[in-house]
Amino acid sequence: MNQLFAVISALLFAVPAFAQGQYQYTELKPPQSVEADAKKIEVSEFFWYGCPHCYSLEPYVERWEKTLPPDVEFRRIPAVFNSRWGHDAAIFYTFEALGLVQKLHRPLFDAIHRDRLDTTNEQAFSAWLTKQGVDPKKFMDTMKSFGVQSKTKRAVQLTMAYKIDGTPAMAVAGRYTISAEQGRSQQGMLDTASYLVDQVRKAK
Repeated sequence: MNQLFAVISALLFAVPAFAQGQYQYTELKPPQSVEADAKKIEVSEFFWYGCPHCYSLEPYVERWEKTLPPDVEFRRIPAVFNSRWGHDAAIFYTFEALGLVQKLHRPLFDAIHRDRLDTTNEQAFSAWLTKQGVDPKKFMDTMKSFGVQSKTKRAVQLTMAYKIDGTPAMAVAGRYTISAEQGRSQQGMLDTASYLVDQVRKAK
């Protein structure tokens, strides 16, 4: 896995960027398969818990997610560029495995950026989990499980396949990506994602 981390930067390459009016985005070639049902349009957010721009985007994402139409499925994907990012990706997938994303995703962002929690400090992180009503041993055991480690490796592959070179980033239907620079603002990223969802829907 460490070798995979080491070659990510070398494998990322530029793909055509497009502008349609106020919207800027990149078309993926080839398109990527998605996990959503064929009747759904998948929108993904690539993020890292340690990224201050992802933290500032999160309140916008939370509000936006509540307005999504029934034919749109939103998912979060932790971007992974190195073992440090991989550690936090495993934390996210442990939240998923334990059914804690809704409860702890935003609080962990707060703890890192407001309270300076270091997730690699096992003692400090365990203390934080205890305050959240989570058994640290159960959490750590789940984090080391085959299921969580497999999803973390998959996140590495998705980061490469979607040619993500920074966070936050959005992806729509496995066909388009939106960088923070292209979105120009938090709301701009989400507006561009909504525009691309409409284009995909019209093309169906």
